[in-house]
Amino acid sequence: MQAWARMASARLNTVTEAVVALLMLLLVLDVWLGVIDRYYFHWQLPWPEVMARYLMIWAAMLAISCGIARREHIGLTAFLNLWPLPFQRVVLIVMDVLALALFLYVLGYGLGFSASGASRQAMIFGLSLEPFYAAIPVSAALASVQLVLVLIRDLGTHLENPAEEGAR
Repeated sequence: MQAWARMASARLNTVTEAVVALLMLLLVLDVWLGVIDRYYFHWQLPWPEVMARYLMIWAAMLAISCGIARREHIGLTAFLNLWPLPFQRVVLIVMDVLALALFLYVLGYGLGFSASGASRQAMIFGLSLEPFYAAIPVSAALASVQLVLVLIRDLGTHLENPAEEGAR
């Protein structure tokens, strides 16, 4: 089961990282277009700034699951490292379960938030705000799936020294 979770997490993370990279590329191109427009061509395009905001939100929200998959999210481990390994594992598993509960809550809240965007329009694009608001529930769902996968993959061992693993 751990091998399957490791593979599924890695594949999901690869796809997510590719999407985030594409969004960041689009963000850079959009910002450059806005700069070129403002200082050289004076087209006075109304949408690059707004588009940059939505691209950045989507990229940042999706990148949360990448941090979870790589275990690169912030953690204060100085106190935890003072305790024996079995206690550390229990605390780390509990923390993953609490984080999962948080993301499931955000998912539930985000679904309503995204639905509320259906009745609103982006003034510049004339589109519904629902696709832009959907970044919240989509990223929360992705983070929840990734948390379940890394919880199964690691089972509270992600702080252990890799040199210790070879000694077991």
